[in-house]
Amino acid sequence: MPRPIVATVHPEAIRTNLVRARLSAGDARLWAVVKANAYGHGIERVFDAMRSADGFALLDLDEAQRVRQLGWRGPVLLLEGAFELRDLELCSRLGLWHVVHCNEQIDMLATHKTQVPHRVFLKMNTGMNRLGFRPAPFRAAWMRLNALPQVEEISLMTHFSDADRPTPGHAAVADQVAAFVAATHDLPGERSLCNSAALLRHAQAGLTQSGSAGQSTSHAPLTADWVRPGIAVYGGAPDHPHATSAGWGLQPAMTLASQLIAVQEVLPGEAVGYGSTFRAERPIRIGVVACGYADGYPRHAPTGTPVLVGGVLTRVVGRVSMDMLTVDLGPPDDRHASHGQPVYGPGTEVVLWGRSRTGTVLPVDEVAAAAGTIGYELLCAVAPRVKFA
Repeated sequence: MPRPIVATVHPEAIRTNLVRARLSAGDARLWAVVKANAYGHGIERVFDAMRSADGFALLDLDEAQRVRQLGWRGPVLLLEGAFELRDLELCSRLGLWHVVHCNEQIDMLATHKTQVPHRVFLKMNTGMNRLGFRPAPFRAAWMRLNALPQVEEISLMTHFSDADRPTPGHAAVADQVAAFVAATHDLPGERSLCNSAALLRHAQAGLTQSGSAGQSTSHAPLTADWVRPGIAVYGGAPDHPHATSAGWGLQPAMTLASQLIAVQEVLPGEAVGYGSTFRAERPIRIGVVACGYADGYPRHAPTGTPVLVGGVLTRVVGRVSMDMLTVDLGPPDDRHASHGQPVYGPGTEVVLWGRSRTGTVLPVDEVAAAAGTIGYELLCAVAPRVKFA
């Protein structure tokens, strides 16, 4: 039989999460962000569940082609835009919308020969300091684009740097919105501001779009015309640990599960795993799980990282190895049938994150936090050798 580790994608969870995103989005249209192969879930696996979105946002031309091949005829947005001139030819052929964030991309458009003008999203750098024009030169970039016959329509966008934080993040979002509105208040075009964190944490918090002088220059909601939920669609909390996925009404879209393949009884003072990083202080049963860092589980996950065994919460112990990790099954007498406790043995379900057969949920955010990272990374890191169901 094949190795028992399996990643399962839950389409109904994705549908539920999209409904939840729309509750915060109001009348705004919704981009389903499927970059990084749908955050590791697989574009083909999530596509049907995401058909209710108004468009798909991604990075790679290959991913855009896959979305078109699946039959999507609506908007598709390249979030980093074109990387070279010939990319624009494919944008024309596939009818892709694309972000413009630098003068070099405008130069490419100016030399691009096309019979079908492009729909572009001009990006402003309001404080993230990755991509986009700063507010001062933004208007000049807009005027250059507006003068090109290769450009049909210009939409406007920005990206928030601190939307995942509580009170300080609220102030930072407000400052970025103020800078965006002050620089664009008299420019035509649709707007897109909110990522998952801004959509869930700030869009319904009464944040106003105000100008630099404190005067309101727009009464439009923060959600504007388009929102761009990413991790929330897959059931992750974009602002963990300040909030949880359950608190936002989100469901896990992926379960990574395996099985126990062996059980060891370890005596006090004995070590478990490479480097002897865990030593038993009392008699303990150790479950060996068919999952390791070659499957995408974080090698740096320490003793104490949560895991579900038979639907019961326990912990990883010792060092994660390439193909196996070990979990705490408790003292031998606590796992004996005569005590009314489950008896764990080879074949017992182990959920690394997601939903167990008993219905118990282990959020990927909690596993990631224990390992010193974020849920996004774990979802994207599931290895090719793991079978998907």
